[in-house]
Amino acid sequence: MARIAGVDLPRDKRIEIGLTYIYGIGLSRSQKVLAAAGVNPDTRVRELSDADVAALRSAVEQNYEIEGDLRRLEAMNIKRLMDIGTYRGRRHRAGLPVRGQRTRTNARTRRGARRTVAGKKK
Repeated sequence: MARIAGVDLPRDKRIEIGLTYIYGIGLSRSQKVLAAAGVNPDTRVRELSDADVAALRSAVEQNYEIEGDLRRLEAMNIKRLMDIGTYRGRRHRAGLPVRGQRTRTNARTRRGARRTVAGKKK
């Protein structure tokens, strides 16, 4: 089993897709990493040699912020916005949509499901 950046890659998937299981690597970045490491994107993860895994690991860890470091960087950026009191920071603190979406309807993911109270029967 290939383990890169603390993540076990799924054995039966193509390496091009398997790399996307690492936080901070999507499909386009996965393709760039494979090109830099010289690995065929159609290869299954279980078919990788130890040399291929080592080349991928060094290409990923040297050139990109991934996993814990990336999560920490994003959290620090959001905390900075909240500390200086920007509009975006206040929206983060209140748990509301940050990027200008409407909140009168929708926004259920950020706001949470609200209970409606029916009118009182007589």
